[in-house]
Amino acid sequence: MEDLLQFVATGFAAAGDSHRAARMAAYMKTDMPFYGIQKAGRTAVWREVKRRFPVEDNRAYRRMVVALWEQPHREEKYLAITVARHHRRFITMENMPLYERLIVEGAWWDLVDDVAINCVGTVLRTERAAARPMLEAWVDDEIMWLRRTSLIAHLKHKDETDQQMLFDHCLRRAHEKEFFIRKAIGWALRSYARTAPDAVASFLLEHRSEWSGLTFREAAKHLEL
Repeated sequence: MEDLLQFVATGFAAAGDSHRAARMAAYMKTDMPFYGIQKAGRTAVWREVKRRFPVEDNRAYRRMVVALWEQPHREEKYLAITVARHHRRFITMENMPLYERLIVEGAWWDLVDDVAINCVGTVLRTERAAARPMLEAWVDDEIMWLRRTSLIAHLKHKDETDQQMLFDHCLRRAHEKEFFIRKAIGWALRSYARTAPDAVASFLLEHRSEWSGLTFREAAKHLEL
């Protein structure tokens, strides 16, 4: 791990821009330091990481994700998430505690959403019976980012969506005033509406009085309601 972390730090530092770093931190409303690297620069480092530091097994997968995640800069955490989502054979129920850690400690949309959709969401789709109890707990969790995850984890499931579960999760959070929850409900329903527009339209109208204006607008964006 030391060689990996040194390689990443050196590559990111070389591509960094202190002025851009300040703007990025201000945009994300965080005190966490940035190197100031745009996506193309991060991608170049990631390509070399894949080539130089192959992940052979689940233990190495977890160690790499955690090692990068524990580094101080935001871009290193982005890279940790890239590693987590790239190695699809390790995105399993066994690693849900790792994804929960990233969500709880990340606690902002730029860190949470990728994990929620592409890691937790993948486990929910491929191991639904095993993942369901955890997601059912998260939808009522005191930590807002876990509640958000329980909603947007349904994205990308298309015709594999558990419609009953999705609709239930949306209704259970419909009363919330939190922006990130209201937005997440609308986002999840809007995405599913591409697969089942009639079902989503009926659901939205049946519970019209329960949705915030934001949720309804987001969910109905591509529906004729």
